Amino acid sequence: MHTTEEIRALREQHYNATLTEIHELNPELWIIRVKPDEDLPPYQPGQYTTLGLGDWEPTNDPAHNEDVNEKLKNKLVRRAYSMSFPMYEDDPGQLLDPADMDFYEFYITLVARDGEEGQDPSLTPRLWMLKEGDRLWMGPKVTGHYTLEHIAPDDQVIFAATGTGEAPHNCMIADLMRNGHKPAIISLVCVRYARDLGYQATNERLERLHPNYHYITLTTREAQNLNRKVYIQDLVRTGELEDQTGIVLDPERTHVYICGNPDMIGVPKYTREGDKSYPSPTGMVELLEARGFKADHRRDKGNIHFEEYW
Repeated sequence: MHTTEEIRALREQHYNATLTEIHELNPELWIIRVKPDEDLPPYQPGQYTTLGLGDWEPTNDPAHNEDVNEKLKNKLVRRAYSMSFPMYEDDPGQLLDPADMDFYEFYITLVARDGEEGQDPSLTPRLWMLKEGDRLWMGPKVTGHYTLEHIAPDDQVIFAATGTGEAPHNCMIADLMRNGHKPAIISLVCVRYARDLGYQATNERLERLHPNYHYITLTTREAQNLNRKVYIQDLVRTGELEDQTGIVLDPERTHVYICGNPDMIGVPKYTREGDKSYPSPTGMVELLEARGFKADHRRDKGNIHFEEYW
């Protein structure tokens, strides 16, 4: 156990940012804002940075604290998070520019741990003990290739996410709208419960303002869904996505961004010889490639881009 003085010294040594705001959507889902001590590094919509807390910090569930071994003591527990984005403050007609903000926004779900012996210390149970004004560590760099660099002015853009996989899409969507993108922009979000739709009101206001924008949400554990669960893959497989939006999934002029549950993404595996196989259950990549789309693979870029969240 660390003394109070030891913990204070460790915080002063390692921490370089302040948690300025917590928006608790439900007990397991937060939107937080973090302001680093130094100027914010510029970033492209869709990129990520790292947050961290010392493994000396308490967790929200002391009964299941990890038994940290000697090699991990006095270390930072770190995890990469895509930047989320508020899109606008009060007026949906005035979309924010990341360059005008003095904070980063993150969309984070609590990942409970069971205290299994030898497991790496976890971050979110420690984050959940913080209050506004508390200190933490934030990585000095922003990076990532999950960006809009491949989008042409005439391209349709579809964003598909589960849970907090929606985070990087918020800034990407706002960037497209702020720059006057005219073709269809579609955001698909699948969560367990309606309470997990942290940006629903924000996106619905934008949808009313932008005729080319469609925000479609799915829930899988609400009472009305228990007998018929509909997933994002189902919207593509059945053609319901095209029926609802009026678009055509044309690989010649459509890019698809996918972030979240690996089962939804369905990342292919490649042999050394270049043969490809898809996982089970069928994910978005397989469904789209069957319709002429092509997923990114290393430096060979296609029109399906994905970011795995766990």
